[in-house]
Amino acid sequence: MPQALITWGGWAGHEPEKVANLFAGWLREAGVDVTLTDTLACFDDPAALAAVDLIVPVWTMSEIAKEQALNVAAAVAAGTGLAGCHGGMCDSFRANVDWQFLTGAQWVAHPGNDGVEYRVRVTSDHETVAGLPDFDVTSEQYYLHVDPAVKVHAVCDFPVVDGPHAVNGPVAMPVVFTKGWGQGRVYYNALGHQANVIDHGVPEQMLRRGMAWAMRR
Repeated sequence: MPQALITWGGWAGHEPEKVANLFAGWLREAGVDVTLTDTLACFDDPAALAAVDLIVPVWTMSEIAKEQALNVAAAVAAGTGLAGCHGGMCDSFRANVDWQFLTGAQWVAHPGNDGVEYRVRVTSDHETVAGLPDFDVTSEQYYLHVDPAVKVHAVCDFPVVDGPHAVNGPVAMPVVFTKGWGQGRVYYNALGHQANVIDHGVPEQMLRRGMAWAMRR
């Protein structure tokens, strides 16, 4: 049976416990054995990390020890999958560049804050999005600094809300992307400010597929 590790914590506004339990339910429905924890101590043991097939972090605005980040990176390089969403993966540990290199992006802004209405456009036929329609969402719209090596599968368009960034003109910002890390796979979805953004519809389908895709083959 595949093994997944979900760890949650950090800023409470992103409902980390609720999101972590949502992910755990989806994975268990798919026949995955899930370990759910609210501590980063699970990143202390390299051998234990290497033994799981998928790591799902749900942490925002937190701190990680350098060795913990390197342990996760080593496990993914050896074949463990990594998947996550919103600030729970790409605004987790702002001071740790090893984590940012691994995950493929870092949040830097959400012009207009929560409640922005925008469209997510599917831009590839990758298995994580194939056949899914474009859709509208009302939430935070993440402006990311993104690794140019990622493969982008869905985008949203900036600017929607006016600001100093708007003078640069239209920008297609990645919402869903994948990347490789050694033998492992990394999946990210920028949606998920709160659980009710991703617990239904196309966002749910994207994330279910993304976790399945990232899991060790």
